[in-house]
Amino acid sequence: MSDLIGDLELLDVGKIGYLLAAIAHGLFALYLLLAWRGGRFGAALLGAVLGGALWSIGAYLALASGRLWVFVAAGLLDVLRIGAWYACLLVLLELSGSDRVLIRRLATVAVIAAIALAVFQVPFEPEVWAARGVMLCSLLAAVYGLVLVEQLIRNLPPDSRWGVKPMAIGLVAAFAFDVYLYAEGLMFQRVDGAVWAVRGFVNALILPLVALTVARNPEWKIHISVSRQVVFHSSALLASGAYLLLVAGAGYYLRFFGGDWGRAFQVALVFAGLLGLVLVAVSGSLRARFRVWLSKHLFAYKYDYRNEWLGFTQALAGSSGQRSPKEAVIKALADLVESPGGGIWLREAGEVLRFQGRLNMAECDADEPADGPLASFLGDSGWIVNLAEYRSRRELYRGLALPAWLSRLESAWLVVPLICNGDLVGFVVLLSPRTQMEVDWEVLDLLKTAQHQAASYLSQLQAQEALLEAKKFDAFNRMSAFVVHDLKNLVAQLSLLMKNAERHRDNPEFQQDVLDTVAHVETRMRALMAQLLEKTPIDPRRAVDLGALVSRIVAGKARQKPAPQLTETAGVTVLAHADRLERILGHIVQNAMDATADDGKVTIRVGRVESGHALVTVSDSGCGMSAEFVRDGLFRPFQSTKPSGMGIGAYESRQYLQEIGGSIEVTSEPGVGTEMRILLPLCAGDGGAVEVSRAN
Repeated sequence: MSDLIGDLELLDVGKIGYLLAAIAHGLFALYLLLAWRGGRFGAALLGAVLGGALWSIGAYLALASGRLWVFVAAGLLDVLRIGAWYACLLVLLELSGSDRVLIRRLATVAVIAAIALAVFQVPFEPEVWAARGVMLCSLLAAVYGLVLVEQLIRNLPPDSRWGVKPMAIGLVAAFAFDVYLYAEGLMFQRVDGAVWAVRGFVNALILPLVALTVARNPEWKIHISVSRQVVFHSSALLASGAYLLLVAGAGYYLRFFGGDWGRAFQVALVFAGLLGLVLVAVSGSLRARFRVWLSKHLFAYKYDYRNEWLGFTQALAGSSGQRSPKEAVIKALADLVESPGGGIWLREAGEVLRFQGRLNMAECDADEPADGPLASFLGDSGWIVNLAEYRSRRELYRGLALPAWLSRLESAWLVVPLICNGDLVGFVVLLSPRTQMEVDWEVLDLLKTAQHQAASYLSQLQAQEALLEAKKFDAFNRMSAFVVHDLKNLVAQLSLLMKNAERHRDNPEFQQDVLDTVAHVETRMRALMAQLLEKTPIDPRRAVDLGALVSRIVAGKARQKPAPQLTETAGVTVLAHADRLERILGHIVQNAMDATADDGKVTIRVGRVESGHALVTVSDSGCGMSAEFVRDGLFRPFQSTKPSGMGIGAYESRQYLQEIGGSIEVTSEPGVGTEMRILLPLCAGDGGAVEVSRAN
């Protein structure tokens, strides 16, 4: 057997190499066994590493004993090791989604190659063809290993190759080494002892690459966790050792070839090298850069947090483009967990969280009370509600009772709170992900961190919108200066009439001028009142007969088309400012008339509801409004569907109704019409009103 191996003067080197390989494979196998979380690839990799450990032990014992049967046993263990690596690569091919027919063919060839290699490991002394057969089969086995690695890389998606690349490089190096070893052996009919002796070192060196691949692929269910401090100090020690070896080699070269000055050059170089090493070791910035480099290249989490955070921030910053800011928040959060979209609810003035936007989700008209169970739970705990987990393990959520609308929401998956400075700004409901995803601590931590950023962004956006509204009102106030100027002119005209009345009151022409001037002033005053509405009531709230007030509004508009019809009335008394309430209800009725054709219908009903409020319902058969406009534009100041409208009336109407404890609800459909339901607080002691059902 020694004749086949060739020169064995490097016997001690070979022993050390195989002993090192046995220790490395054994420790790595123990670690894999402790870290294994199940899965076929984990089992295949554990088998390959254990096979490498057994083969290394067998090769060491063969070199130590020199007996033929031990060499044969080591050869059979080598077959086991190679076969285990074949199985590992075939499992990866299957996990990559490769063609099953191709995998079966490759597996068949792998089995045949392993059997042939095992057969030729049995000695047929003294025939030399057996040794040649061993080397030929070993060469073919190594080539076939290269083929399997090539097939794996070819069939992996481009974005998945990064995770497998380190192990692929290591296996290519090991198989290529065997190709060189056995090709040379076939050529010279003997194995080079020096090359064979370092085979143990070669197989030990590929294990860190395999470990790096496992760390990059947590979905393989092999958890590798290494202390960052240990890695940092170990890597620093290795780098320092390599640096000192380089300095020593350079010094040796200078001493050998430097002539009389060689010794001096060597001492100077070694001193400079040691000084440079000390400077690097005590440099905080260089140590920090080295630590960051190690963290970026040797540690793998489920997320690349730097890229995720940059992408999240960019998604929010670029919201002014194709998507609204609220949709951008949904998109940014959804992309973190592969969700197709969701909906967002934000706190508005008052105690309610309103549906404000959606992405790839059906329209939802459900609002959530700010003091309800869901909002209170989200605000107090800051937890992300996993609806699937809630259904199976409800006790984890401290007795949380989800609203019925959320249970009916199709594909709802996660409820992510939006918290800024300890206050609940709103929440986002994310839809189920495109592929199955485990909601573990890493996903929850990422979403919690991202939601704080999103909540801060939305709070700043709301502050900017409030500032913009204030600026618009400032412009509105500046415009009112021109209105005051017009009022002065009108007052001047009326004053002039009063001065001339004593002298010309009996003059028919003067009387006609008075009528014309008064008509002009009346027309102009109406135009001015349409532009500038009184913002602060002067008189206090009093009991107002709502039925009589609405009847007066209808009578005043009876000559216009379409004439409004009061179909139902009741003696309801409300607590409000009579003039301002009449103006607001008149504005709502006028808007309904403006949106309806002359042959259309505008109907008004007055009554009360079970909640203890008076109800005024204004319905029209006009053009209607979209749900998006009702939600986002109708009650925003300075937004109007009328070309000449300023968008103040609807905004002031809702503000005033909320101020006196009322509200306004809008139901509209384009092409069908609009219904507005105005709720007003009843006056204390009111009675005798006709009850009106809320279901219309």
